[in-house]
Amino acid sequence: MFTHARHGTRAIICALLLANVVAWAWAVAALGGAPVLLGAAGLAWAFGLRHGLDADHIVAIDVVTRRLMQAGRAPLLVGLFFSLGHSTVVVLATLALVELPAQGWLERWHLVGGGFGTLVSAGFMLVAVLANARMAVRQWRALRQPAPLPARPAGFLSGQAGRWIGRSWQMYPLGFLFGLGFDTASEIGLLGMAAVQAHHGLGLVGVMAFPLLFTAGMALVDTLDTLLMCRAYGWGMRSGRRRVAYDLGISLVSLMAAVGIDMIEMGPQMGAMGGSLLMRGLVAAGNHLAALGAGIVLVFLALWGGAVVVSRRQADRVSPT
Repeated sequence: MFTHARHGTRAIICALLLANVVAWAWAVAALGGAPVLLGAAGLAWAFGLRHGLDADHIVAIDVVTRRLMQAGRAPLLVGLFFSLGHSTVVVLATLALVELPAQGWLERWHLVGGGFGTLVSAGFMLVAVLANARMAVRQWRALRQPAPLPARPAGFLSGQAGRWIGRSWQMYPLGFLFGLGFDTASEIGLLGMAAVQAHHGLGLVGVMAFPLLFTAGMALVDTLDTLLMCRAYGWGMRSGRRRVAYDLGISLVSLMAAVGIDMIEMGPQMGAMGGSLLMRGLVAAGNHLAALGAGIVLVFLALWGGAVVVSRRQADRVSPT
């Protein structure tokens, strides 16, 4: 099983790298090798890489990956489908910018879609909060039991997995809904860049190079994040008190991240807090979602690495000399 998973991981990584190469080949051919346009293409790709690290992406991928793993399903494509759904909105908006040059429609879309997308994202983060809180309570109780511990205590995460997202492909519509608002600097910057190039006469084929590079970059980061979490959670899916303690740490980190993202997304809707220090902090944090996402990933890596080191040292102490 593990050999098959490793082969699947390698195939996914190779396919993503090939997709990025194809996107760049499209850009070079469509933009005619113009240094300024290729620089803009590089910026679009960097926007995608950056957007893939946004904290709401990380938390959404995290909670669904754990749900599917505990339900015994393969979650290797969770991040890929989420990013493809998210990118579909960007691709459609870019097409509309080229084909519908009339002013004002994008602002109206942002107003309506932004409110709906925020509600979907905040609602999903609330589900993640409840799921991780319940899981953490069960893991804490399991740690206090003197009897041998199961691989992972069954509970809300595994029992509810099939009721709302039971397959990796079902992350596609969720990613689409997350992307409706164009709330991040990377998305706004990409659309603005595409609009400028379309205004200066760059054809549809050339303009579409920008969202394709954005999609390739974001899919690469979100999928690598999924594969990383699969490895981290797979390490903990064994029996033993240390493994349950490790799972508890993962649940607490995911819980705090989901609470933080929910506050960031709902904070601007709470007008009564408009002048408070907390509100200003939430707005500032919302402007740096990629940095927050990178921080969450680093915390997961540190927790996993520390757990592996402790486990190996304890194994060395009890092994015969």
